Amino acid sequence: MSHTPVKPMGFIQDERLSFEYPPSDRQGVSLRQAPVPLPPVEQSLPGVPLREDNLEGLPRLSEFDAVRHFTRLSRANYSVDQGMYPLGSCTMKYNPRLNEWAAALVGFNQIHPLMNEPLTQGTLALMHQLQEWLSEITGFPGVSLQPAAGAHGELAGVLMIRAALEARGEQRPVILVPDSAHGTNPASAALAGFQVKEVKSGPDGCIDMADLTAKMDRQTAGLMLTNPNTLGIFEKNITEIAKVVHQHGGYVYCDGANMNAQVGVARPADYGMDVLHLNLHKTFSTPHGGGGPGAGPVHCTAELAPFLPGPVVEKSGPNYRMKDLGATSIGRLHAFHGNVGVLVRAWSYLLAMGGPGLREMTDTAVLNANYLRKELEGVLTPAHPTPTLHEVVFTDAGLAERNITTLDLAKRLIDHGFHPPTVYFPLTVKGAFMVEPTESEPREELDRFVMAVKAVLAEAETDPDTVHSAPHTAPRRRLDETRAARQPVLRWKKD
Repeated sequence: MSHTPVKPMGFIQDERLSFEYPPSDRQGVSLRQAPVPLPPVEQSLPGVPLREDNLEGLPRLSEFDAVRHFTRLSRANYSVDQGMYPLGSCTMKYNPRLNEWAAALVGFNQIHPLMNEPLTQGTLALMHQLQEWLSEITGFPGVSLQPAAGAHGELAGVLMIRAALEARGEQRPVILVPDSAHGTNPASAALAGFQVKEVKSGPDGCIDMADLTAKMDRQTAGLMLTNPNTLGIFEKNITEIAKVVHQHGGYVYCDGANMNAQVGVARPADYGMDVLHLNLHKTFSTPHGGGGPGAGPVHCTAELAPFLPGPVVEKSGPNYRMKDLGATSIGRLHAFHGNVGVLVRAWSYLLAMGGPGLREMTDTAVLNANYLRKELEGVLTPAHPTPTLHEVVFTDAGLAERNITTLDLAKRLIDHGFHPPTVYFPLTVKGAFMVEPTESEPREELDRFVMAVKAVLAEAETDPDTVHSAPHTAPRRRLDETRAARQPVLRWKKD
């Protein structure tokens, strides 16, 4: 690997709000005087309410001003098109433009949810095929595309478990959640009405089997686990875990957000899971971030299939139709059928990759993560000594000796042109620094990231104040993150 010194790249300069541009007589378009007199607006648009308040104070920009303004803003928003986006547990991979082309086809992007089935056969056929492909990938016979995102899929899965238990005449108030699970898991369980009990991890980062066995009883509806877990470790006792839960009449929910480490290698249904969601916007390449769009299809065993959210797409003769699942279904999770544009992109990705391509995707994601692990373990301390799968977690051990924190390291990486990795999560790792390169990144980009981390650590030994005050080239410096979360300013208001 080349050890050429890393030169900080930074981001774009600060950009003022459009409201803060100085007053001018500029305008975006020039309208000529109509050659014939026109009636007043009140007559031409009867019944339409008109504004009565003064519109003074709105920005007056030329088209050129507006284009530059929004282009600068777009450059300030880091994306995977600019470079590596190493957010651990988020799978921010590159999204092929082929999928965007497919989703932009007129038959898909101009469809309306109230159009009847004879006019939507192409989209319904695509959704049906996607259901079948996802069933093959996960091993589950039951699939619903209803959930609109990952946490939505989690909620669906837990509601299905509750419905199945009620159908058996049982009321079980408790859901077990390992401390190595994704952070949304306990929230989804609580939203579904369950009490949440934590299952501890052992020294190897996997579920402590003794703690699980002690807490699993007839009051427990089941277990929500993430596999591979948030440390990037595949639960080595996964079949034994499922056996313990099933022996007590419970169900195992598996969070499939980390499926990027399993596609083509392992199927959750084959190792004893009962219900699972997939994040199509992670594993199967759909642009995501900022709250959407997303898709979180839920999958399950034949036993739980009657409780799936509906409707689902079924083939009826040569045609396709939406099928309601009856009284046992947990029902719709929202109006219509989710973010269909995301389903089109995922279908396009699967079709383009094929089976061998999907297996290569998984292998490369695991290889990239362990390459970073090996290159950085001389300057950072891995949370666990054994290789992980698609992501790697480091602790803050050694950073204090350099008089910096995990947050300092992450913020200074912005000046080197990288989006910071996930920090301080999972909570089981002190000062966690969590990196997921995905399969998208070439070795050159991984090497550039390694050099940037080493450059920051070397700088901390000679000039820690510069690291403490980073970033220096971003539009914003260090924010009060607690205040930003609790007191967000969501609108501009004239003084």
